[in-house]
Amino acid sequence: MVQLYNLHPFGSQQVVPCKLEPDRFCGGGRDALFVAAGCKVEAFAVAGQELCQPRCAFSTLGRVLRLAYSEAGDYLVAIEEKNKATFLRAYVNWRNKRTENSRVCIRMIGHNVEGPFSKAFRDQMYIIEMPLSEAPLCISCCPVKGDLLVGCTNKLVLFSLKYQIINEEFSLLDFERSLIIHIDNITPVEVSFCVGYVAVMSDLEVLIVKLESGPKNGERVHHHPHKTNNRIRRTEEGISNEISQLESDDFVICQKPLELLGEKSEQSGLSVTLESTGLADEKRKYSHFQHLLYRRFAPDISSYVLSDDIKLHSLQLLPIYQTGSLTSDGKNLSQEKELLSLFCFFSLPHVGYLYMVVKSVELMSVYQYPEKSQQAVLTPQFLHVITSNNLQCFTVRCSAAAAREEDPYMDTTLKACPPVSMDVCALRIQLFIGLKAICHFKNHIILLTKAEPEAIPERRQSPKRLLSRKDTSVKIKIPPVAEAGWNLYIVNTISPVQLYKEMMKLVCGFILEPRLLIQQRKGQIVPTELALHLKETQPGLLVASVLGLQKNNKIGIEEADSFFKVLCAKDEDTIPQLLVDFWEAQLVACLPDVVLQELFFKLTSQYIWRLSKRQPPDTTPLRTSEDLINACSHYGLIYPWVHVVISSDSLADKNYTEDLSKLQSLICGPSFDIASIIPFLEPLSEDTIAGLSVHVLCRTRLKEYEQCIDILLERCPEAVIPYANHELKEENRTLWWKKLLPELCQRIKCGGEKYQLYLSSLKETLSIVAVELELKDFMNVLPEDGTATFFLPYLLYCSRKKPLT
Repeated sequence: MVQLYNLHPFGSQQVVPCKLEPDRFCGGGRDALFVAAGCKVEAFAVAGQELCQPRCAFSTLGRVLRLAYSEAGDYLVAIEEKNKATFLRAYVNWRNKRTENSRVCIRMIGHNVEGPFSKAFRDQMYIIEMPLSEAPLCISCCPVKGDLLVGCTNKLVLFSLKYQIINEEFSLLDFERSLIIHIDNITPVEVSFCVGYVAVMSDLEVLIVKLESGPKNGERVHHHPHKTNNRIRRTEEGISNEISQLESDDFVICQKPLELLGEKSEQSGLSVTLESTGLADEKRKYSHFQHLLYRRFAPDISSYVLSDDIKLHSLQLLPIYQTGSLTSDGKNLSQEKELLSLFCFFSLPHVGYLYMVVKSVELMSVYQYPEKSQQAVLTPQFLHVITSNNLQCFTVRCSAAAAREEDPYMDTTLKACPPVSMDVCALRIQLFIGLKAICHFKNHIILLTKAEPEAIPERRQSPKRLLSRKDTSVKIKIPPVAEAGWNLYIVNTISPVQLYKEMMKLVCGFILEPRLLIQQRKGQIVPTELALHLKETQPGLLVASVLGLQKNNKIGIEEADSFFKVLCAKDEDTIPQLLVDFWEAQLVACLPDVVLQELFFKLTSQYIWRLSKRQPPDTTPLRTSEDLINACSHYGLIYPWVHVVISSDSLADKNYTEDLSKLQSLICGPSFDIASIIPFLEPLSEDTIAGLSVHVLCRTRLKEYEQCIDILLERCPEAVIPYANHELKEENRTLWWKKLLPELCQRIKCGGEKYQLYLSSLKETLSIVAVELELKDFMNVLPEDGTATFFLPYLLYCSRKKPLT
């Protein structure tokens, strides 16, 4: 669950005075904004707090489908459509376009410019045409080198930025089509490129590879596609043929969700090959690649059409640089950017994913949105997300991760950095009506809003202030041009330091002054109005504040418990969920004055009582079982066989399963005294799957393995083999043939409705025992009245295993 703070990360806003409704827009370096509408691009000057002013405008060949800017090379690139044909064009020297009617030069990529024409290219804007055999679908510019990556069906085309040297005083920006990345069976909807790292996204898949330069081990470089592994290719062809056969029989094949990190992503099934298209006599920039990440999501199979609720959006590679490092002489500072770390973000409509992809590939953060998102942009400090009517701002850990990667000893008395594993927080959910698109550059975010038709008459009366009326820090500047029905806004963002100061003002008072939350009247605890307000609006902050009071010895343990009971209007014998949240927070915080076993007793008693009564919590818990497992060492990973037991019964109530998972996790944890819980398990009947899982877990922790095997064989035989694989190890391994094997044989003789489950478990058991025992010992543990043909394959394997090894 994401914690929400009501901070003010957005400052002043102003309306961009564009004349037509924008189709696309993007930031232009340090001081410009580009807006494409119809067959025209307008550039606006953006400088600090000054009003956004028109800078220049130029015509395009057709309607702009995609628009991107590269700070390296200072060029704008667009995918344009005219007469159902698409074109890729780069606009260079746009700062010299003084009037809309001033001359423009057009040239083809790689075309050498003759001497007499060089002056024209130096003093005016020129357009570079980049023809492609396939229609371009999406584009991305490398923020470091300025290279251009273009996504087409089943392939990506890389254009390297280069300069034609005309004379000593002037060089002409140009591109070379240097590489084609062939990716079978993918239609890119977005691509992102940064210093050799390539991210490509389709509706349901994300793939990241790293292009590397120089041949491997001195091998000769050939200018043709690399051959893929024959075994992988045969597997892909077999899968493709099988899918085609099934689909021809009116089946729809939906692949399962999949996440592969590092070298394992080679197993994605996507065939990736490189084809060099640069000049043969030039040194090849990229000659091979390394797989980093593959992730696939499952479609909604309730409809034949891919639902927008599962489509991916907002793919982005975010680099973190180090600048100003010392040169070799130790005196001057070098301003050249050095890549410290790289992050990849992509999002589904209801959840976003942030990965770190340099040195190691790992999932850093998962963002749960309170409503369906439309687009998101990632910055080093914040994640900005738009829904139809809200602008949301979340914290990110990119800068912290990069700092820790550079300096592992970050946490000292002289410097500190937030842990990467900290929960992400929502800093603000700001009302904005009719949000359609968002982009980011420098300390600005650009928002396109479009009111629904019924809202347009009201907008025509006067431009409305769209940020919160209570937000006194926002100052609106509205230029005279504001079209009815839509608007393009520039919103300034506040620095993290200012937000930190603001936060220290929702937090410091709370943890040092208990009277802000708690008052004593005639010996009775009375929550203040502020405490009641926080209970309804920010319960997580309230729990954290009381925890801070307890940590600073401003409130006792019993006093804190009574406070939450009175606050939630519960009697002394009723435990509100907010108090359970507080106990869980105490366990996570590891406060020195809290006795662990007493806290365990409080939590397990409440979990067991609610499970036995099937009583849901009165409010939504602040933390899920997964949150607690990740944040607290006292909550252990739930054993794999427990999930098999639970899956045999569908539990409709989500809160019921959360209480069960938290109880199971505590029992699996390293600190829990199992014997202390046994007397309190009586209300939790073994007749239910929930009760069965808890009782078997406790007996397992007490090493009563034989009794657990008997219970599972009777109640949940499908969990027996997973249980044995996890528990019957080392000194307990003999139970495979001394307990499990004879029990299964005996139950198979009796037949019954569970015969097939017992039979499959027996086969698994025999496979294990045949590996563990010598042939003579193996024959001695087999039943005397067994069918020889059934056991013969296992006997043969047992007899041959030594020669095989």
